[in-house]
Amino acid sequence: MSGGGSEPEADSAELAASEIHDVLRNDRRRLVLEQLRAGDGTETVSDLSEHIGGIEADESPPPRNVRQSVYVSLHQTHLPKLDKLGIVEYDPDAKTVSLADNAADVGVYMEVVPQYGISWAEYYLGLGLLGALSQVAAMIGVPVVRALSPALIGLLLSGVVVLSALYQLLTQRSSLWHRLSGN
Repeated sequence: MSGGGSEPEADSAELAASEIHDVLRNDRRRLVLEQLRAGDGTETVSDLSEHIGGIEADESPPPRNVRQSVYVSLHQTHLPKLDKLGIVEYDPDAKTVSLADNAADVGVYMEVVPQYGISWAEYYLGLGLLGALSQVAAMIGVPVVRALSPALIGLLLSGVVVLSALYQLLTQRSSLWHRLSGN
């Protein structure tokens, strides 16, 4: 049980999709979770306020009034809500926050895509299309591709898929691997 006085069943119960969407609808709550996932899973409220205030004010360090506004809203509203849902463990006395069991449920919904980047789903779709087009190109005799056998093309693309999935598995903290290994 976390220090914020959350109910035991909230920590162990699986979150409904509507609860997860409600959590992620708020920028500050989403930024808290992103920051916790990017680091070792534990932060102080002060460090979170500094980070989020810097993003909101687009300056580092953020102005004191912005940092203080973020701190108060995290302490009074956002962190207790995340704690109650079992997503974080918030200790209001120590002013620390760490990821809790239900953070993995939320992590699945938090795929962060850079402004001009692509999601993992789009990446894998692109690899699949590239594989299919390469196979067709080899079968109809496109000059550069016909030198490669369809089996070699399939093997190369399968290798890229496996390496990509391995990278995603090791870097995504919400993966089954991380949950089972306790990382």
